Amino acid sequence: MPRVSEEHLERRRQQILDAAQLCFARKGFHETSMQDVFAESQMSAGAVYRYFTSKNEIIGALVHRTMGPLRERLAEIIRGETLPPPSEVIRLLTSEIVKRSGPDGPLRLAPQAWALALVSDEAAVPVRNAIASMRELWFEYADRLCESGWLPPGTDSDVIAKTLIGLLPGFILQHLLLGDVAPDDFARGLEIMLPGPPHRHPG
Repeated sequence: MPRVSEEHLERRRQQILDAAQLCFARKGFHETSMQDVFAESQMSAGAVYRYFTSKNEIIGALVHRTMGPLRERLAEIIRGETLPPPSEVIRLLTSEIVKRSGPDGPLRLAPQAWALALVSDEAAVPVRNAIASMRELWFEYADRLCESGWLPPGTDSDVIAKTLIGLLPGFILQHLLLGDVAPDDFARGLEIMLPGPPHRHPG
């Protein structure tokens, strides 16, 4: 019997995650059963459990799959040859969030994952790891702002990173629940609060 290729196994795994994402976006984590995932994926229980042992494990994989591209986008923005100001970084990143938070978008699951992480140790691990990895990039960006002269010498990059990452959940919640916030709103707000040094631009 020929061995199943790694490519085939990965396709099946993504098929399960795609199905679970649709179920979670429509019904929520708590109301979605594994039976719902079996039906949406058109796979048997045994086939699904070959890849994931529990619903929380699927949620963890979705957190990783959702936050990975967002982290990559942030890294791309802040590691360019020309360092953008905070308002531009937030505008670009929140624009990415909007693209990924449509009716069945992966970022619609973020608030559910945060809430679940408060009551489930298993679910908390991937959520904490995702937040920590994003905050590391914000710390890197804060260091570059200091080096470029945008922030005063001796600025605590750690507190800057903790503050900047806090903008993202606020944007996600307002975008999903109120629907009246846009990336340019956050960018203009930061331009007013953090105009940067007079006559200087980061580079």
